[in-house]
Order: sequence, then structure tokens, then C-alpha cells
Amino acid sequence: VYTDGELALCSDRVPQLAGRFAAKEAISKALGTGVRGIYWDEMEVLSDQYGCPFVSLYGRAAARAEHLRLCSWSVSISHSPTLAIAFVVALRL
Repeated sequence: VYTDGELALCSDRVPQLAGRFAAKEAISKALGTGVRGIYWDEMEVLSDQYGCPFVSLYGRAAARAEHLRLCSWSVSISHSPTLAIAFVVALRL
């Protein structure tokens, strides 16, 4: 489900991993596929040097985004010790 980069970023921090899981669910819905036909590790949610999350797509997820002309992604993640939520917006060319 998680890439090596996500596991390194969130090491032993379950709420952060749950937030990334929620973000991947939202990304898959923006791609119009749900989680069918795309592997979880083809979607990656990391954070920049300021802690702002960003989306990277690979393989079939990237191909689907290109087919839909989705060129820019914004993601917001929030979590508590027991809950996680994510909101994703994809801009079309």
C-alpha cells in the first residue's frame, strides 16, 4: 500500500500513514477508477521541506491522469490519533 518514501516519512506514525491512505483513496476517485486497475504504490503522497503534502503518480495511475489531462494536484490531509481525512483536487488542462 505504501511506497518506501512514505514509510520512511511516516516511520512508526500510524495517524500519518492513515492520512496518506485516505489521500490515495481520494486520488483514485479523482482518476475515476476507484482502487481497481491501479496499484496503491503507483500513487505516492510525500511532504515537501515545509511539510506540505504533494502527489506523485507512476505507471497506470500516471497514464490515467495523462489520459484525463489532469496536470496539477493539491492535497490536504488531517488526522487525529484515531481518525484521518484527506481532500484531493486535480486540475485539468
